[in-house]
Amino acid sequence: MSTRDDPAQAAAEYDGRSIPAHAREETWRAPDGHVIRRIDWPQTGRPRGAILFAPGRADFYEKHLPVLHGWHAAGWHVTSLDWRGQALSGRLGADPTTGHVDDFAPWLADFEAFWAEWCASVPGPHVAIGHSMGGHLLLRALAEQRVHPQAAVLVAPMLGLNPGWAPAAVLHPLGRVIAGVRGRTTPAWKWQRGPLPLSNMRMQILTHDEVRFQDEDWWYEQRPELPLGPPSWGWIVAALASIRALEKPGRLERVDTPVLLLGSTADRLVSWRAIRRAAARLPRAELVTFGDEARHEILRESLPVRTRALNAIAEFLDREAPAQP
Repeated sequence: MSTRDDPAQAAAEYDGRSIPAHAREETWRAPDGHVIRRIDWPQTGRPRGAILFAPGRADFYEKHLPVLHGWHAAGWHVTSLDWRGQALSGRLGADPTTGHVDDFAPWLADFEAFWAEWCASVPGPHVAIGHSMGGHLLLRALAEQRVHPQAAVLVAPMLGLNPGWAPAAVLHPLGRVIAGVRGRTTPAWKWQRGPLPLSNMRMQILTHDEVRFQDEDWWYEQRPELPLGPPSWGWIVAALASIRALEKPGRLERVDTPVLLLGSTADRLVSWRAIRRAAARLPRAELVTFGDEARHEILRESLPVRTRALNAIAEFLDREAPAQP
């Protein structure tokens, strides 16, 4: 099987520490004037279709280059962008390391506007893939009918925060009280980029794959403005409010887009139970479940996990977003 047919193989072969010469790093100006960074991998011929990848909180597209390369090798036009306020698209808080936002509404507005322009500029079928917070925002955009992809993939989507047994209806008012006392822009915990013990602790949450984990620090060294630390209390309140918006009766039930969800029962960042509940509510959903072999960053996991995930995505897209004749 050629790498054009096998995104998992192409992703495994890519070193993850370089921007391909044919990829374009540019900026996009949101309707309110905010400048947002993007990357585009065009195809030299007619593409298989187009994938827009939405990364997670404190994320940046450099971390996901192997997977993006794999999709490009399979024939897709691939685009990814920062969320405003993180990576190289500025900051919204009082300091350069706290991930602050007062409301998720600007991110949804950015996504809606970018999606419309992007769909008009590249041939379809048009597919949206979101990881973690990006998966949450993608699902909200679908539920609010802001975007209409032919198919959508949610990878470890942030549909509930851990501990999963504590519902957002309880955590949200508690978060508002804490934010009122400590300040909305105050980081929720102390953080600094530190030596190996701290990195090992983060790895225990994110991935089993040491090489993919080390890619992140490598990019931090190359591009020192990328790192973003803990969320603010304002972000936590905004996230819980957005989660509650998706939990409203009838909200997910009206999504008519085919949706593939991937989640791990061992995820220590987002709630597996919430992912399972959402899959049951979505009319055209498929769920791929991982266990202890997968931590939060499923697309940056060990090779067997990554291969299973990418194969599941490829099979889903072949069915729901087939290449146009």
